[in-house]
Amino acid sequence: MKIGVLALQGAFIEHKFILEELGCQVIELRNKNDLTAELDGIVLPGGESTVQGKLLKELKMFESLKQMIQNGKPVLATCAGLILLADKIENDSAVHLGTLPVKVVRNAYGRQLGSFYTENDFSDSGKIPMTFIRAPYISEISPGVKVLSSVNGKITAVQYKNQMALSFHPELNTDRTVHKKFIEMCIAA
Repeated sequence: MKIGVLALQGAFIEHKFILEELGCQVIELRNKNDLTAELDGIVLPGGESTVQGKLLKELKMFESLKQMIQNGKPVLATCAGLILLADKIENDSAVHLGTLPVKVVRNAYGRQLGSFYTENDFSDSGKIPMTFIRAPYISEISPGVKVLSSVNGKITAVQYKNQMALSFHPELNTDRTVHKKFIEMCIAA
């Protein structure tokens, strides 16, 4: 199993270590040529979505990545990755990849001081640890989008076809539920 982790900015190394621990080969996606590898899935990590979106365009990775996702390549997106995928961002006309039919609210839980940790239900897996850091949440979903998790009445994780997107950081905890579920998606694809 070969997984590409976007490694332009943000919390990518934690995803890499977890996926390697689970037996995957990980390719750090740093330029357009890295996207030519035979990948079974892609991870879009947390970080700063505006910076990541800008770098994807500057490094000429944007169109290839978008096409891979539209063609069914499984993708796990966390925090900023969720914003990159969303087709609508509340109070912002900028949209990045726009492959996920949801509306997100950026920095919905406030600044760094508004960051928090909780344990909540995720899909059919029971309670898992969730770390939110300047996190977005999903304010609207389109038909066909499955809600995987909500915290305090706000949608915090969804799946749409080949895309699993979370507003929290599963890579910052010891629980491997999310990454295992993502690997299952890759195997099924």
